[in-house]
Amino acid sequence: MAQVKVVDTEQLDEQLKQVIREAYDDSAKDEYFFVGVSGGSMPKMLVRVLKQMDNVDWKKWLFFFCDERLVPSASEESTFGTYKRLLEPPDQRLPLCLSQFVAIDPALKSKKVAEDYLSKVRQRFDNASNMPRFHLLLLGLGPDGHTCSLFPGHRLLKETKWIAYIEDSPKPPPERITMTLPVLNNAKYCVFVVTGENKAEVVKEILEDKKQHYPAAMVQPHSGKLVWLMDKAAGSKLKQ
Repeated sequence: MAQVKVVDTEQLDEQLKQVIREAYDDSAKDEYFFVGVSGGSMPKMLVRVLKQMDNVDWKKWLFFFCDERLVPSASEESTFGTYKRLLEPPDQRLPLCLSQFVAIDPALKSKKVAEDYLSKVRQRFDNASNMPRFHLLLLGLGPDGHTCSLFPGHRLLKETKWIAYIEDSPKPPPERITMTLPVLNNAKYCVFVVTGENKAEVVKEILEDKKQHYPAAMVQPHSGKLVWLMDKAAGSKLKQ
């Protein structure tokens, strides 16, 4: 059962901070805190929220990308590049190193990028043959119901590989890699962060009308926690 929180825009940062803290505290006995991040409007918000956190061992944090565009990191389209720009120059409130971000190798081509990223994920999870279990995945939502680079009706919705290559993304740029549903649904915490009135209809269709064809609706952690955190604009069509 999803936990749904609809809050004023000014409260969104605090609510996100609370759920990140909860996931982080749950990882207290683990050597690392494995986090999957998304792009879009999330990087600015996430960096802002992380700077507000205290009593955190930043050295144990490892960041992965729920999806990434196959572009150079200097490109405005690069999610890693966006985080890199936001974290420079270094800030004492958020002493993260770029080496804590597990990025794609944009010099590789097509499926080799996904294969290389999969090997990086395996390595960080001690070369585990079992499905990686992320402590926290921070997910976005498109007006079409997509999340990560998993789009409605796309063949990758049935993909079983952990990391998949997509060459025909309906949203440009067309070439990307993405985590797949088996990985998303194995996470301990899946947190959707949704803002804007243009998401209100699809939010209603997923959470109230229970329309299951949307990729975001297929995110249902088997033994984890699912949180939908949104501003009042995004939640405006939900029954209060």
